[in-house]
Amino acid sequence: METWNGTEVKEFQLLGFYELPHMQLSLFVIFLVIYFLALSGNAIIIMVICTESILHTPMYFFLCNLSSLDLTLTSTILPKLLHICLTGNQNITYLGCMTQMYFFVICVVSEYCLLAVMAFDRYVAICHPLRYSKCMNFHLCACLALVSWLCGFLDASTYLSLLSQYTFCKSNVINHLFCDLKPLLKLSCSNTQSIESAIQVSGALFGFTPLVFIIISYIFIISAILKIHSIKGKQKAFSTCSSHVTVVILFFGIILGMYMRPKSAYSIEQDKVFSVLYTFCIPTLNPVIYSLRNERVKEALKTLMKKTQR
Repeated sequence: METWNGTEVKEFQLLGFYELPHMQLSLFVIFLVIYFLALSGNAIIIMVICTESILHTPMYFFLCNLSSLDLTLTSTILPKLLHICLTGNQNITYLGCMTQMYFFVICVVSEYCLLAVMAFDRYVAICHPLRYSKCMNFHLCACLALVSWLCGFLDASTYLSLLSQYTFCKSNVINHLFCDLKPLLKLSCSNTQSIESAIQVSGALFGFTPLVFIIISYIFIISAILKIHSIKGKQKAFSTCSSHVTVVILFFGIILGMYMRPKSAYSIEQDKVFSVLYTFCIPTLNPVIYSLRNERVKEALKTLMKKTQR
């Protein structure tokens, strides 16, 4: 571990899974497969939604944005981790580290907000079906998606602005899979109170608030579904929400499991496992969840495959 004594840091050492030296090649293969599945799955979802007119609805417009976020998230983190596993070269430049942190925050915060927007879309569709097409017009959908992305950019820009004023002199070693905020703050010899306060505000504004909004939306949705007399009607209503609910439970469940643990149960190894789950596995699973549990997506996929075979 290198001590800098106030010298400006020009690069960091990103340790990755350094504690598993004999598994680096196996980890490289596993992460390469995950990366390929995440890229191909989300790219197919985006292509199908863009090309098939049957999917040109608000629900799939937001799903297209979700897949774009997942593509960006995995492409921000996995290539560097693959490089570390394959070559053993753990160095990452200061600029590269800040860039990685910046896009990671954009994707996570934007996904929080977008999942809340998708809950609102399902609320309008089930609780106010007659007003759905008028309410969820293209202009509103575009604005909601844009606001979700802007929240991510705003939050990430705030962190980047604060971090740029800090001096990193304790060490240049980051014991994590990527340049996350908390591991970076441990290396700073500056007063980090301002960014720690910003993290708390961000957690409440962009993490807790969307979750509460989603829960409230689904209270109204479940109440409306229970009032439907037809069993088929209930099943159809539940099916339109099942994919979104599954993704919400996975995403928020893993994040809450990571950050709500008592300090006595904290370990960096657990942090790395949680990071793999929400930065690699969820973006890989999202296309599977939405395609396997959605008849329209499956039909659109079949139609696209028939077109490509001609």
